[in-house]
Amino acid sequence: MYLTQGLHRAVQQNPDGIATIFGDRVRSFAEQADRVARLAGALRRLGVEPGDRVAYLGLNSDRYIEYLLAVPWADAVLNPVNIRWSPAEIGYSLNDSQTRMLLVDDTFIALLPAIRDRCVGLETLIHVGDAGPPPEMLGYEALIAEGPAVDDVRRGGDALAALFYTGGTTGFPKGVMLSHANLLTSELGSMAAGAFGSWERFLHAAPMFHLASVAAVIGVSIIGGTHIIVPQFDPIAVLAAIEQHRVTDTVLIPIMIQLLIDHPRRAEYDLSSLQGIGYGGSPIAVPVLERAREALPGAGFTQAYGMTELGPVATLLVPADHEANSSYPDRLGSGGRAAPHAEVRIVDSEDRELPRGQVGEIVVRGGHVMLGYWGKPEQTAAALRGGWMHTGDAGRMDAHGYVYVVDRIKDMIITGGENVYSTEVENAVASHPAVANCAVVGVPDEQWGERVHAVVVCKPGAQVSEAEIRAHTKTLIAGYKAPRTVEFVETLPVTPTGKVLKRELRGTAPDHNRVPVNKVLSE
Repeated sequence: MYLTQGLHRAVQQNPDGIATIFGDRVRSFAEQADRVARLAGALRRLGVEPGDRVAYLGLNSDRYIEYLLAVPWADAVLNPVNIRWSPAEIGYSLNDSQTRMLLVDDTFIALLPAIRDRCVGLETLIHVGDAGPPPEMLGYEALIAEGPAVDDVRRGGDALAALFYTGGTTGFPKGVMLSHANLLTSELGSMAAGAFGSWERFLHAAPMFHLASVAAVIGVSIIGGTHIIVPQFDPIAVLAAIEQHRVTDTVLIPIMIQLLIDHPRRAEYDLSSLQGIGYGGSPIAVPVLERAREALPGAGFTQAYGMTELGPVATLLVPADHEANSSYPDRLGSGGRAAPHAEVRIVDSEDRELPRGQVGEIVVRGGHVMLGYWGKPEQTAAALRGGWMHTGDAGRMDAHGYVYVVDRIKDMIITGGENVYSTEVENAVASHPAVANCAVVGVPDEQWGERVHAVVVCKPGAQVSEAEIRAHTKTLIAGYKAPRTVEFVETLPVTPTGKVLKRELRGTAPDHNRVPVNKVLSE
């Protein structure tokens, strides 16, 4: 199979059906296929060769979906860019992947000078917008108008489909290589489990650079559903879209679910059309989940546990598991059971499977597991040793196969659905001239699941404020990675070998759970 297969089927069976709705812009499957073929032709005319990486930096839109289809149609490789990254991080990913073409929408045009300064290999810049393109950029709509429309090469199977850059413990992102087969195996397996609902009229509100959102695009395309898109998550915009377009399904991160159900104006909107809500990316508090189920009684909830390297789903907590009469009362605290396409085990340090209930590392294998890390054969071999993807997550499995994630071996912090690696933040904090030593941990947060918390030891005689630490780190890494809270201490707790005892730091971190949500969102 291949990523564009669903579009061909939709054109054959329902050419006048609605493919995308974005604001006032509505396009049929026939129109979408024509635009995708023309965009693919334009990419080829501009020199895109088989296997070339094509990047996109922008908010959600119908054009983003066209990009996701046109790039493989042209026999190239997708490279969605994290919109929350700094120019330095974006530049690293583009240089590392040897990306020569970048599509940018109006929201991120201002970042281009800083990105270009860091990316000498960028040859072609395409402006995605309605107005004329800035100097030295090509216009997206003009390229589609000029075409030419080309036949789909039907790039698929084990061919590389996309690079998804994710953080790394070295402080540098890694490009996760996923094939068409990886992505489709994960999606079809999840659908076979009855996860996520019908996807007949699906709302895209989570950012499309995330693999979870791309997976949703694939799923909706497979069944010939309608994509309804808002540029980015906003509670009122999402509530209004659900009511106006009779949305049947969506995928959100837990903080988005909380903001929706707790919004003071929620009762003003008719949300009765919702049939399925998928969630994941960070822990969700059981009280929040229970409030969501009470507020949306007609919707079935599905939690997915996984990671980018798993295309992305490993386990599923399906709607039946969320019901009050479930046979397994503790299931809401789990990540669910192995999806139909995945094999999941809990192993010890020697990769031996552990008895049920014992904590070890979660490992996964199946046709959804990544091809490897771009240009990093040693890290690939370490992660995929023995034919199993070693997740770095510590967990246990109960007698019924439910997997419970209890810690993260790699010290990864998940805040608001975004992965943050402590080493990367520590490097940024430690570069401040007043800092002698520091450690970064994730601590519980009511709104975000976890928040980034820095524990800092200052140099003798030096002084620095929490605000100065945050401002300094934001010049080096994305704002969401900067510590939301900072604690100053005289020494860090260490083992006899000098390793920082991060478990102790997590236990003694001050309680700052009441950070205003609107303030954090603005950052």
